[in-house]
Amino acid sequence: MKLFDELNEDSFLIFAAKNYWNPTCIDSTEFFEDLKRFKYIKRLVNRYLEKNELAERLILNHLIVIFNVFGIPAGLKMLEFRLDERHWPVIKPFLIFLQHIKNTEYTGIFMDEEVVKRLRKI
Repeated sequence: MKLFDELNEDSFLIFAAKNYWNPTCIDSTEFFEDLKRFKYIKRLVNRYLEKNELAERLILNHLIVIFNVFGIPAGLKMLEFRLDERHWPVIKPFLIFLQHIKNTEYTGIFMDEEVVKRLRKI
């Protein structure tokens, strides 16, 4: 088994650093700020699931930055590690909207209808 076949708490940071590309990054502070975006997305999705408050543009912004600095394959792998099953019906429509996955990928995950409806208005 290769080191990054499956992410865990020990390999996540190394995997993130290996895939990080930000030409304007001055020090490690920016790297760790970008890593916090996974936590922010999780928090925003939890807020939607618990209080029905969807900040779709903020989620989009965080996802765009993640994919810009880590790349699409690595960003998806890191999202898979950091997000729980209950988050994926909310996240999948965003990934399709950004064209980072096809509608035929992540097939056992149904998409939240309200999220789809809100993203269609953008």
